[in-house]
Amino acid sequence: MRFGRLLISSALFGVVAVAFAFTGSFSAIATAQNSSSSSSSSKSHTSQKAHPATPLDAGSVSADVYRNPAFGFSCKIPAGWVLRTEEMNSRDSESVDNGKIAANPSTGGRVLLAAFSRPPEARAEDVNGSILIAAESAASYPGLKDAAQYFGPVTEVAKAQGFDVVEEPYEFPVGIKTLVRGDFQKDVGTRVMRQSTVVMLARGYALSFTFIGGTEDEVDELVQGLSFAVGAKAAK
Repeated sequence: MRFGRLLISSALFGVVAVAFAFTGSFSAIATAQNSSSSSSSSKSHTSQKAHPATPLDAGSVSADVYRNPAFGFSCKIPAGWVLRTEEMNSRDSESVDNGKIAANPSTGGRVLLAAFSRPPEARAEDVNGSILIAAESAASYPGLKDAAQYFGPVTEVAKAQGFDVVEEPYEFPVGIKTLVRGDFQKDVGTRVMRQSTVVMLARGYALSFTFIGGTEDEVDELVQGLSFAVGAKAAK
């Protein structure tokens, strides 16, 4: 299967370009045109029919935890980390009213959370750990039927940025949900940059969670901060 248009909107790509500049790494949401989707080995319960995009809840941060009731998840932010969510989205003059973003199916994506272990402009020898959560209307790319397909262009661009695939997309349980995860690695001088991206389709959106760190353990610890509320309404 081939998607006949931009898989990731130019609007979101502009946001991700900022993330790339901030972290010095590839953020797992990237643009590619007419890219082949990856072959999916995911089971049927990871596939979802496309739903019209509902108003996108921007979520909020309190006590070092990002919460998004609409999607039913929360994500822990390590103490002392800095937030750059507004800066990420400032390049896209999207209309925001009381935390709700206009639900135009043709709109691009929006970063819901951008958190870094140190100010992105601060130079240091170690990898700047980061968390990037973003959502984009699934209607932006007809033909997207399951989360694994999202990794086709992601992998292509990752390789172009010098990343190697550590793990091809695979089913990844997060509490009551089963998502799809892909892992990447890049040598940066004497350092190793690890990136894991977890993806789900829900409420008419492709929702991605990207975690970056200097070691596998660092990334796994960040991933473990992601959770879905038991008893919350299912995100469809």
